[in-house]
Amino acid sequence: MRIGVYPGTFDPITLGHMDIIRRGAKLVDELVIGVTTNISKSPMFGDDERIDMVRREVAQIDGNIRVVGFNSLLMDFAQREGARVIVRGLRAVADFEYEYQMAGMNQQLNDNIETVFLMADVGLQPIASRLVKEIAIFGGDIRKFVSPSVREAVVERIEERGMRQGDTKS
Repeated sequence: MRIGVYPGTFDPITLGHMDIIRRGAKLVDELVIGVTTNISKSPMFGDDERIDMVRREVAQIDGNIRVVGFNSLLMDFAQREGARVIVRGLRAVADFEYEYQMAGMNQQLNDNIETVFLMADVGLQPIASRLVKEIAIFGGDIRKFVSPSVREAVVERIEERGMRQGDTKS
Protein backbone atom coordinates (compact mmCIF):
# COMPACT_ATOMS: atom_id res chain seq x y z
CA MET A 1 0.00 0.00 0.00
CA ARG A 2 1.40 3.42 -0.99
CA ILE A 3 0.95 5.90 1.85
CA GLY A 4 1.56 9.60 1.43
CA VAL A 5 1.68 12.39 4.00
CA TYR A 6 0.55 15.95 3.34
CA PRO A 7 1.76 18.04 6.29
CA GLY A 8 0.78 21.55 7.25
CA THR A 9 -0.57 23.85 9.92
CA PHE A 10 -3.83 24.42 8.02
CA ASP A 11 -4.61 27.57 10.02
CA PRO A 12 -7.11 27.75 8.41
CA ILE A 13 -7.43 25.15 5.67
CA THR A 14 -7.91 26.93 2.34
CA LEU A 15 -9.26 26.00 -1.07
CA GLY A 16 -5.62 25.76 -2.17
CA HIS A 17 -4.98 23.08 0.46
CA MET A 18 -8.14 21.27 -0.63
CA ASP A 19 -6.92 21.26 -4.24
CA ILE A 20 -3.62 19.64 -3.23
CA ILE A 21 -5.45 17.11 -1.00
CA ARG A 22 -7.84 16.11 -3.82
CA ARG A 23 -5.00 15.67 -6.27
CA GLY A 24 -2.61 14.07 -3.78
CA ALA A 25 -5.23 11.50 -2.77
CA LYS A 26 -5.24 10.24 -6.37
CA LEU A 27 -1.50 9.51 -6.25
CA VAL A 28 -1.46 7.22 -3.23
CA ASP A 29 -3.58 4.45 -1.72
CA GLU A 30 -3.89 6.40 1.54
CA LEU A 31 -3.23 10.08 2.17
CA VAL A 32 -2.49 11.09 5.75
CA ILE A 33 -3.07 14.78 6.41
CA GLY A 34 -0.59 15.67 9.15
CA VAL A 35 -1.76 18.72 11.10
CA THR A 36 1.08 20.28 13.07
CA THR A 37 1.96 23.50 14.82
CA ASN A 38 4.74 25.49 13.22
CA ILE A 39 6.58 27.11 16.15
CA SER A 40 7.38 30.13 13.97
CA LYS A 41 3.66 30.87 13.47
CA SER A 42 0.98 32.02 15.91
CA PRO A 43 -2.05 29.90 15.08
CA MET A 44 -5.53 31.39 15.14
CA PHE A 45 -6.96 27.96 15.95
CA GLY A 46 -5.72 25.38 18.46
CA ASP A 47 -4.41 21.96 17.41
CA ASP A 48 -7.69 20.10 18.04
CA GLU A 49 -9.73 22.82 16.31
CA ARG A 50 -7.55 22.63 13.21
CA ILE A 51 -7.67 18.82 13.15
CA ASP A 52 -11.49 18.90 13.42
CA MET A 53 -11.71 21.63 10.75
CA VAL A 54 -9.57 19.61 8.32
CA ARG A 55 -11.55 16.42 9.04
CA ARG A 56 -14.84 18.20 8.26
CA GLU A 57 -13.45 19.66 5.05
CA VAL A 58 -11.90 16.45 3.67
CA ALA A 59 -14.93 14.30 4.51
CA GLN A 60 -16.35 15.21 1.09
CA ILE A 61 -13.27 14.09 -0.88
CA ASP A 62 -13.08 10.69 -2.54
CA GLY A 63 -10.18 8.54 -1.49
CA ASN A 64 -8.68 6.98 1.59
CA ILE A 65 -7.82 10.06 3.67
CA ARG A 66 -6.94 10.24 7.36
CA VAL A 67 -6.30 13.37 9.43
CA VAL A 68 -3.75 13.08 12.23
CA GLY A 69 -2.14 15.63 14.51
CA PHE A 70 1.59 15.49 15.07
CA ASN A 71 4.28 17.40 16.90
CA SER A 72 7.58 15.94 15.77
CA LEU A 73 10.00 15.99 12.87
CA LEU A 74 8.09 15.43 9.65
CA MET A 75 10.27 12.50 8.66
CA ASP A 76 9.71 10.78 12.02
CA PHE A 77 5.95 11.28 11.60
CA ALA A 78 6.03 10.00 8.01
CA GLN A 79 8.00 6.92 9.05
CA ARG A 80 5.55 6.20 11.93
CA GLU A 81 2.69 6.42 9.42
CA GLY A 82 4.47 4.06 7.00
CA ALA A 83 4.62 6.76 4.32
CA ARG A 84 6.89 6.57 1.30
CA VAL A 85 5.84 9.96 -0.09
CA ILE A 86 5.60 13.50 1.26
CA VAL A 87 3.15 15.62 -0.75
CA ARG A 88 3.88 19.35 -0.86
CA GLY A 89 2.03 22.10 -2.66
CA LEU A 90 3.80 24.88 -4.53
CA ARG A 91 2.34 28.27 -5.32
CA ALA A 92 5.29 30.36 -6.49
CA VAL A 93 9.05 30.43 -6.97
CA ALA A 94 9.52 31.54 -3.35
CA ASP A 95 7.71 28.38 -2.19
CA PHE A 96 9.99 26.26 -4.36
CA GLU A 97 13.17 27.66 -2.84
CA TYR A 98 11.98 26.90 0.71
CA GLU A 99 10.49 23.51 -0.21
CA TYR A 100 13.60 22.50 -2.17
CA GLN A 101 15.75 23.14 0.89
CA MET A 102 13.33 21.25 3.15
CA ALA A 103 13.19 18.30 0.75
CA GLY A 104 16.98 18.12 0.73
CA MET A 105 17.16 18.17 4.53
CA ASN A 106 14.39 15.55 4.76
CA GLN A 107 16.23 13.33 2.30
CA GLN A 108 19.29 13.53 4.55
CA LEU A 109 17.12 12.37 7.47
CA ASN A 110 15.43 9.53 5.56
CA ASP A 111 16.24 8.80 1.94
CA ASN A 112 13.51 6.12 1.72
CA ILE A 113 10.80 8.79 1.63
CA GLU A 114 10.39 10.88 -1.53
CA THR A 115 8.96 14.39 -1.73
CA VAL A 116 6.45 15.05 -4.50
CA PHE A 117 5.60 18.64 -5.41
CA LEU A 118 2.20 19.54 -6.81
CA MET A 119 1.60 22.93 -8.36
CA ALA A 120 -1.51 24.58 -7.01
CA ASP A 121 -4.27 25.23 -9.51
CA VAL A 122 -3.50 28.54 -11.21
CA GLY A 123 -6.66 30.14 -9.80
CA LEU A 124 -5.66 29.12 -6.27
CA GLN A 125 -1.95 29.96 -6.36
CA PRO A 126 -2.11 33.27 -4.48
CA ILE A 127 -4.02 31.79 -1.52
CA ALA A 128 -2.09 31.53 1.75
CA SER A 129 -3.58 30.94 5.20
CA ARG A 130 -1.62 33.90 6.58
CA LEU A 131 -3.12 36.22 3.98
CA VAL A 132 -6.63 34.82 4.48
CA LYS A 133 -6.40 35.62 8.19
CA GLU A 134 -5.04 39.09 7.50
CA ILE A 135 -7.81 39.89 5.01
CA ALA A 136 -10.44 38.67 7.47
CA ILE A 137 -8.96 40.63 10.38
CA PHE A 138 -9.26 43.79 8.30
CA GLY A 139 -12.87 42.99 7.42
CA GLY A 140 -12.26 41.74 3.89
CA ASP A 141 -14.26 39.04 2.17
CA ILE A 142 -12.51 35.64 2.25
CA ARG A 143 -15.24 33.65 0.43
CA LYS A 144 -13.01 33.12 -2.62
CA PHE A 145 -10.31 31.47 -0.52
CA VAL A 146 -12.04 29.14 1.97
CA SER A 147 -15.19 27.06 2.26
CA PRO A 148 -18.30 28.62 3.86
CA SER A 149 -17.81 26.68 7.12
CA VAL A 150 -14.15 27.73 7.40
CA ARG A 151 -15.11 31.35 6.66
CA GLU A 152 -17.67 31.19 9.44
CA ALA A 153 -15.10 29.78 11.88
CA VAL A 154 -12.52 32.46 10.99
CA VAL A 155 -15.01 35.33 11.33
CA GLU A 156 -16.29 33.92 14.62
CA ARG A 157 -12.73 33.60 16.00
CA ILE A 158 -11.89 37.17 15.02
CA GLU A 159 -15.01 38.40 16.78
CA GLU A 160 -14.34 36.24 19.87
CA ARG A 161 -10.84 37.61 20.27
CA GLY A 162 -11.66 41.19 19.29
CA MET A 163 -9.09 40.98 16.50
CA ARG A 164 -10.94 43.14 13.93
CA GLN A 165 -8.72 45.96 12.67
CA GLY A 166 -9.19 48.99 10.46
CA ASP A 167 -12.23 51.14 9.92
CA THR A 168 -15.43 49.68 11.25
CA LYS A 169 -18.73 50.60 9.74
CA SER A 170 -21.34 51.92 12.14
